[in-house]
Amino acid sequence: MGYTFRGHSDTEVLLTAIEAWGLPVTLQKSTGMFAMAVWDNHEEVLHLARDRIGEKPLYYGWQGKSFLFASELKPLTFHPDWAGRIDRDALGEYLLNSNVPAPRSIYQNIHKLPPACILSIPLLNLRQQSTPPPQKYWSLEDIAIQGNTHPYLESTDRAIDELDARLRDTIRGMMISDVPLGAFLSGGIDSSLVVALMQHESELPIRTFTIGFHDEDFNEAVYAKKVAQHLRTDHTELYITPENALQVIPELPVIFDEPFSDPSQIPTFLVSRLTRQHVTVALSGDGGDEIFCGYPRYAFTNSIWRNAHRLPRAIRKILATSLSIVPRKLFAMPGKAAGFLRHENVSDLYRHVVMHHAWPSETILAHDLYSDKDDYKRFHGMDIVTQLQIMDIENYLQNDILVKVDRAAMSNSLETRAPLLDHRIVEFAFSLPLQMKVRENKGKWILRELLKRYIPERLFERPKMGFSVPIGSWLRGPLRDWAESLLNENRLKQEGYFSAPVIRKFWKEHLAHEQNWEYYLWDILMFQIWLDHTKNQSYSSSAS
Repeated sequence: MGYTFRGHSDTEVLLTAIEAWGLPVTLQKSTGMFAMAVWDNHEEVLHLARDRIGEKPLYYGWQGKSFLFASELKPLTFHPDWAGRIDRDALGEYLLNSNVPAPRSIYQNIHKLPPACILSIPLLNLRQQSTPPPQKYWSLEDIAIQGNTHPYLESTDRAIDELDARLRDTIRGMMISDVPLGAFLSGGIDSSLVVALMQHESELPIRTFTIGFHDEDFNEAVYAKKVAQHLRTDHTELYITPENALQVIPELPVIFDEPFSDPSQIPTFLVSRLTRQHVTVALSGDGGDEIFCGYPRYAFTNSIWRNAHRLPRAIRKILATSLSIVPRKLFAMPGKAAGFLRHENVSDLYRHVVMHHAWPSETILAHDLYSDKDDYKRFHGMDIVTQLQIMDIENYLQNDILVKVDRAAMSNSLETRAPLLDHRIVEFAFSLPLQMKVRENKGKWILRELLKRYIPERLFERPKMGFSVPIGSWLRGPLRDWAESLLNENRLKQEGYFSAPVIRKFWKEHLAHEQNWEYYLWDILMFQIWLDHTKNQSYSSSAS
């Protein structure tokens, strides 16, 4: 286009593109992860925009007469108009999800810009203190509909070849870096595939990093090591202890800005810190489960839902009512089964299946849980698995996994890149027929077949473990005194957010091994230390 660049900054490229094409067209042409604010001096419009999948955060909202926005909540809290009132309804959503899902934040009147959206605010609106709704520039639902209307019709071998070529092209681009580069490696399908393709593109050994646990039920490091040895990467591993967790916990409120209680936040932070000691950029396998149907619940829900809804509605209601009165100590299976019978659409069922906290209405004081009763209507005509995928991408992936990885990495000055979340890979995956993703009740079929070209099947075919920590035993052991201080009954009553009798009951039953309440308790504990941090921050801000 005849433009001569004066420097080497990607920001200069972005600004030049916006000047030439405008922001909407520039976003359509852009790939990768980003959050941006652009002031159009000619049109007098402020634009806020976020990447398609939601890898980078962007907060905004009104506090008093000031419109605030930032990529973190921390800077907003230092503005003179900052009120910082906790949204109790958002707190209810937090207990359900282990995070505060977009577009809410933990604070009243502060929102997260949803992924793939532009928020354009003319100067007149800013003067009138009004904010128009965000507009999408890319739609996952449209991609799913297009994939269903125009599915991939080539052979499975051709599909594997094409995925191989697309991923290698994406990874080749992500490996362009002026600084040292490596990858997270768990030994699972997704990270192993990313590392295998990276090593295929590199003449030198790729740096790989993993975290291990001395508890065998949680330890994936042994599998990662075998994959690393086969691919001949330059591998580094670190085994962590409860003492390591204790050292990290005080930092979590600073790292995450909001209450966030996925326990894998601890190993994610530690593997990021380990990685940053050696490289500046790391590729990850995030997104493989959501994009290529890796979670067992896809095949399970598809099968159970169809069978359950062969029964007349009246019969299903009677069975659901009967199961719902099963004693709470037996809640898990009867409760989930009742959900399949009670709910009339997959959207409501999804919320029931992935719901993190069983009884938030009994736990939180003075709140109203949010529920979109018409949410399911947008899925008209879609198969069950595609509906579950979209909801997982919009909920668990965006609000949990990507938040966890981004905050843990950035707090260690580490940049992460996720090849499987490149929107071109996402669009290709949604064009594939379901049988190329799920076969014999096993997900990620096409990823497995592709990975077989690079490493032996025996190195990655094993039960799915996830990336977590033995929080339950730690709370009964080395973290017990710390947890007891945060769950003190007088303190809970004084703060007024949670029902002290309910929380104390959970705590006592957990300590007595009567019931494993580790995740429910971790939700409360993460809110409590976040609350302590915000109080201390407000004191220091007032003092300064």
